[in-house]
Amino acid sequence: MNTSLEDAIGQSQNRTILSRIVGLQVFWVFVAAIVACLALSIVTDTFATERNLFNVTRNFAFVAIIAIGMTTVIAAGGIDLSVGASVVLSAVVMGLFMSEGHSFAVSAFFAIGASLLVGFVNGALIAFVGIPPFVVTLGMLSFARSMALVLSNNKMIYEFGPDQAMLLGIGGGNFGGIPNPVLVLAAIAIVMAFVYRWTRWGQYVFAIGGNEHAALLTGIPVRMMKVTVYMFSAFTAGVAGILMVGWLGSVTTNLGTAMELTVIAAAVIGGARLAGGEGSVLGAILGALLIEVIRNSLILLGISTFWQGAFIGSFIISVVALDGLKKLRGNN
Repeated sequence: MNTSLEDAIGQSQNRTILSRIVGLQVFWVFVAAIVACLALSIVTDTFATERNLFNVTRNFAFVAIIAIGMTTVIAAGGIDLSVGASVVLSAVVMGLFMSEGHSFAVSAFFAIGASLLVGFVNGALIAFVGIPPFVVTLGMLSFARSMALVLSNNKMIYEFGPDQAMLLGIGGGNFGGIPNPVLVLAAIAIVMAFVYRWTRWGQYVFAIGGNEHAALLTGIPVRMMKVTVYMFSAFTAGVAGILMVGWLGSVTTNLGTAMELTVIAAAVIGGARLAGGEGSVLGAILGALLIEVIRNSLILLGISTFWQGAFIGSFIISVVALDGLKKLRGNN
């Protein structure tokens, strides 16, 4: 039976708020995270403890902060495989400056600057030279991590000068029982939710990811937008790198290794389409939360963490496959 345009409009208008919420991928990710938390609370005696919940919320915040940047890149139709390298480069620069006696503010300025430089090079090569994002960011992954090795001479940094207490407090402390990285995540999330919804920059990001050619024809500065998108992704990685130094109390060159897979998984599970044009701040946060709950459950249940990659990979394939099936049903 053929459905008329009027019928389709009528069906759309008759959809209740509940049916719209249930139709969102973010809703089911939230449900999965809640179910996993309840199941772990019943099966184990350690999940629902104050200490473990504190660790879970703090650990997922690092991934969620970078996932917001990754969601922006994916929404614009790109991909950033260099976020893990940006994390370690930012952390090494932060550690070196503070160990030489510079203040926290000055060291953070140069650490963020190093990350922004990585994002700028990524964006410029992709937007103005025309090299595919996968190739550019994969090359930058190797280059930035190598720079971290060169700068640190592959030595652990664990002395941070006069502002060491401030650094450790910002990354590993809490305010009112809430880990400081979660507060930083909340601030970035609120700002980016506003930017996505109410600013021209946010609208341009989704327009470019939805149809880059059409965006170019409507006068959107696509090339400059791509540069700023990759710089924002690198910025979030730099912020996470600084916070991780404060949490760990040291810097090693294996920091952020393979983190790009986790971050991409969080963004995709949260609803970001790898084809571009879709994604949300809330989805990135919930995707990161679900991954951290799974990682924590593997530890508490005594399952080898080697399985973590298998779970994350399965989630990515399942989400992309379901998205493909939904598009196929829509076309039919």
